Amino acid sequence: MMSGIERLPQTGVDAVAAGNRRAIAVWLLVCAAMILVMVVLGGVTRLTESGLSITEWQPISGILPPLSEAAWQAEFAKYREIPQFQLVHSWMSIEDFKTIYFWEWLHRLWGRLIGIAFAVPFLWFLLRRRIPFGLMPRLLGILVLGGLQGVLGWVMVESGLVDRVEVSQYRLVAHLGLAIVIYAAILWTALDLLWPRPTGTSSVAGLSRAASAIAGLVFLTLLAGGFVAGLNAGLVYNTFPLMDGGLVPEGYWQLQPWWRNFFENVAAVQLDHRLLALLSLAAIVALWLAGHRHAPAARGRRALDALLAMAVLQVALGIATLLLVVPLPLAAAHQAGAVLLFTAALAACHALRQRPIDPGSTSP
Repeated sequence: MMSGIERLPQTGVDAVAAGNRRAIAVWLLVCAAMILVMVVLGGVTRLTESGLSITEWQPISGILPPLSEAAWQAEFAKYREIPQFQLVHSWMSIEDFKTIYFWEWLHRLWGRLIGIAFAVPFLWFLLRRRIPFGLMPRLLGILVLGGLQGVLGWVMVESGLVDRVEVSQYRLVAHLGLAIVIYAAILWTALDLLWPRPTGTSSVAGLSRAASAIAGLVFLTLLAGGFVAGLNAGLVYNTFPLMDGGLVPEGYWQLQPWWRNFFENVAAVQLDHRLLALLSLAAIVALWLAGHRHAPAARGRRALDALLAMAVLQVALGIATLLLVVPLPLAAAHQAGAVLLFTAALAACHALRQRPIDPGSTSP
């Protein structure tokens, strides 16, 4: 399991009545689902080049969009002052601007709604003393990370307002990565509440560690996809499996120092994402085969089946998105698929922590 997300202490789980435990888990799963939607909205915002349409950060007053023609003209005037409009979108009319403004406004509004959906029930559970002591530090940590995510989102946008026509890919990936870390923390906590690990159980030998490594690999692949999006690398080399007629495209090492190629070179970034995706698929197939040989508990087998199915679907979506030159619906589905694949990996990690019960054994 990734650093910073530890298993809930057993005493904390036992302190919560079954009804309270399920209620908290459902609340957290709703928040996780909202974050998944948020990631997809962020992808659509990026694909439609909408992210710089709102040039100010107004956490309170920005909840409402412009409500008059004069307000729209004022917002459009601010947008016309930044390099993206002057160098890329100078053809836009006010009606075109309203379209890209909508996506960025919806993305920010959804972020605010996630904050409310987490904070308000948290306070309600807290005031009614329904949160066990062992769970409190983790929930407070998630709340803090959520606030930092809002700040990081603005820092990302700010990078594209001066001297650039788009946001920094480094800040974009940081914003995406933190969203996934928050998502993972929420999801893992909900799984702990729904399926607390019984005292005295142990993981199936090696499978739990392998599943954790695969979750980390899927997370790394997801971040690599963020660099692909940040550099618009999916709009070139639209063939598979070859790139520009070869396994490794020319110019893979063209930037100096060499490490910049992994983050700033379009050819290298796309090839790295391809390789990580195929490596993830191969590792998941190997885990699935090993898992069924070791016969984990039924929940573990179902989790492995879901993980394999999601991995195959996600690779297929990625190849189709590339070959069709990143159509919006398919690209959004691929982004959602990345989060769902990571979800399946986390679920497999959690399910494989417990050995199946031997019918011939007696309880301690």
